[in-house]
Amino acid sequence: MTGSHASPGKTARSEQRGQGGRLALLVIASCQLMVVLDITIVNIALPHMQTSLGFSTENLSWVVNAYTLTFGGLLLLGGRLGDILGRRRVFIFGVLLFVLASLLGGLSQESWQLLAARSLQGVGGAIASPTALSLITTTFREGPERNRAFGVFAAVSAGGSAIGLLAGGMLVEWLDWRWVLFVNVPIGLLIAFATPRYIRESERHPGHFDVVGALTSTVGMVLLVYGFIRASEDGWSDPLTLGSFAAAVVLLALFISIESRSRQPITPLWMFRDRNRAGTYAMMLSLAAAMFGMFFFLTLFVQNVLGFSPLRAGLAFLPISVIIAVGAGLASQLLPRYGPKPFMVTGALLAAIGLGWLTLTDVHSSYLGSILGPMLVFGFGMGMQFVSLTLMAVSGVAPKEAGAASGILNATQQVGGSLGLSILVTMFGTASRHEFTDQLPRFMEQATPAQQQQFQRTQELPPPWGYEVLAAGVSSAFVIAACFAVLAALVALFVIQVRPSDLARLRGGGTDPEKADDASETSGSATDPAKGPHRHGLDP
Repeated sequence: MTGSHASPGKTARSEQRGQGGRLALLVIASCQLMVVLDITIVNIALPHMQTSLGFSTENLSWVVNAYTLTFGGLLLLGGRLGDILGRRRVFIFGVLLFVLASLLGGLSQESWQLLAARSLQGVGGAIASPTALSLITTTFREGPERNRAFGVFAAVSAGGSAIGLLAGGMLVEWLDWRWVLFVNVPIGLLIAFATPRYIRESERHPGHFDVVGALTSTVGMVLLVYGFIRASEDGWSDPLTLGSFAAAVVLLALFISIESRSRQPITPLWMFRDRNRAGTYAMMLSLAAAMFGMFFFLTLFVQNVLGFSPLRAGLAFLPISVIIAVGAGLASQLLPRYGPKPFMVTGALLAAIGLGWLTLTDVHSSYLGSILGPMLVFGFGMGMQFVSLTLMAVSGVAPKEAGAASGILNATQQVGGSLGLSILVTMFGTASRHEFTDQLPRFMEQATPAQQQQFQRTQELPPPWGYEVLAAGVSSAFVIAACFAVLAALVALFVIQVRPSDLARLRGGGTDPEKADDASETSGSATDPAKGPHRHGLDP
């Protein structure tokens, strides 16, 4: 009798929770999309920014680097802020900071103003992005409900880069380069307005900010990324390159030493003792390097060799956004049945096949014949990967450590992308210089006097010789990108281990996030790394 009376109320609460959950996921995913696509949305606008603000070619790269360096370098601190101060509160602050920086960037009249705004954007993104991911762990129940949420989040995270290229092409061609920044303002304000209405505040955990740890990790990662970028431009023997690497090694070693002794570290090192989580971070590092490289070099290829306009170049990347979403959706549906490992291995192998296929591109390639196919194979594999990696990284983590876990995952993606892209650019430069040497005699024999005069001024080979140089460099870069994906597949095959109890967790055997905080407080071994670090992984 009691059950019959309780059933309607329970159904109503479930429907209300489902509606609120969908709206909460929309808010969280919208923020992640805004943050992620901003990494690539400016790429197509770079030539217009250069003309408008007077950037030199060398300094123009910092429009991208200023964002990725601060974003990747401060992600760990951003995750910790949400744990201590409350995730919803910190999430809103990060979004509003991102909006302010976007507005200032769009109003820039000098090159330094744009670079400062891009750096501030990175700070806002570093605060909002890891907090958004940890909000999923406290908003959705572990099991199918959270799997679906992670599927949406992973699709947005992986597909945001391609969407940014499409949006950048439309905004530059139809409006002005400044709108690639202005577009964030209304979107961010809507997110900040909706967040208090659909997302509940998380519990504030007592603690202190590991300021020294945050500074050493941030500066160390910035120097490491800068060292690779510098090496791609000035060579590995450049004194500033060597100095950056040396300082990065010292600071990161100091960071590890500080974290190992800290009672409340910004990065709990015991998380890396879990082989599944450590393997997940290693895979994210490798796959992000491959993904950043693919978008960067294909953007160059389709615009410079195939002659696509900004809008057409953006449209060319639309299919990969769709296929990434398909792969993520399929993985999220089948994960409870098969577990994450098959998708992690298969997804990495598909990414490697797609990148290997792209090594065949040359000046005679076409979009339909040589680019679209490998791009779809790569995208489907990456879609399968990201939902699996996201689940493995944060599943089973205590609520008070969710920000740190998600921060590490996001940091490995950004740092891996930045470091990997720098390595690929170095390979691109080496192969391009060799091809330049081969093409120069042919150019001198076949070029017109006007072309030779142009070469004397710019020291750059005009088409078609310049296209041969670019295509050779792009092809060589894709070889290394494919190696990154193969490395990720090997990690998934030999490091990741999933037990039957892990499948039970994915099928709904987890706890309600509303009770998670209480559970973590009453189980000391689940929150104290000294007593039981294995409790935070997928181990039973």
